Amino acid sequence: MAQEWIYGFHAVEAAIREDRVIRIMLDPTRKDKRMQEFYDLLNEFNIRYERADQQAIEKLVQDSRHQGVIAQIEVRGAESEDYLYKLLDRIEHHPFLLILDEVQDPHNVGACLRSAEAFGVDAVIVPKDNACSLTPIVRKVSSGSSERIPFIEVTNLSRMLEKIKERGIWVSGLAGGGETTIFTADFRGPIAIVMGSEGSGIRRLTEKHCDFIVKIPMEGQIESLNVSVATGVTLAEAYRQRHSL
Repeated sequence: MAQEWIYGFHAVEAAIREDRVIRIMLDPTRKDKRMQEFYDLLNEFNIRYERADQQAIEKLVQDSRHQGVIAQIEVRGAESEDYLYKLLDRIEHHPFLLILDEVQDPHNVGACLRSAEAFGVDAVIVPKDNACSLTPIVRKVSSGSSERIPFIEVTNLSRMLEKIKERGIWVSGLAGGGETTIFTADFRGPIAIVMGSEGSGIRRLTEKHCDFIVKIPMEGQIESLNVSVATGVTLAEAYRQRHSL
């Protein structure tokens, strides 16, 4: 496994509980209740730590939002397209995939990973180019989901869509011009849900490979939702259908 510095209470705590921490550094000037709870966690797991000032911490993580807590950990890297097909061969239920088509904001990707884990997605798939990969920010926002959900980078998204369709997986894209809503679409079988980028949505070529396009019905003057919010709403509805809730 590769090694990487992560930061923030949630991300580091998740790494501790998953036994992936190599080294921890803390800002000794922070003495509030939240930090004391973190010290208690370190004692519980018998983990040693080092003290470091703000300048030393920011040199390592290059971000001021570290909360005075950083850790060097073993991280799960992005998987290949071959991994996806081997995964599909292994799973014994109807596959449930999330595809992010050129989503570039790491905060959105991290939030999408959290929703993917929460609602039982088997893998999150992104194109290698013009898309956000597994950055430290993604790992921080995902609060550990990036280590538990396979994150797969593919060279040619259109080709991959055709290959999974040959395996009997239906591809549903989310767009404002969808012919049906997420509440009337059928997500119960083998399904891949495609979410578009923050600015332009699903690319035209990607949309051509979708079997159907769905939308989220909305009232008021809001034209669209943030991609991570829309992902959470859509995955929640798919989960409801797949579990007959």
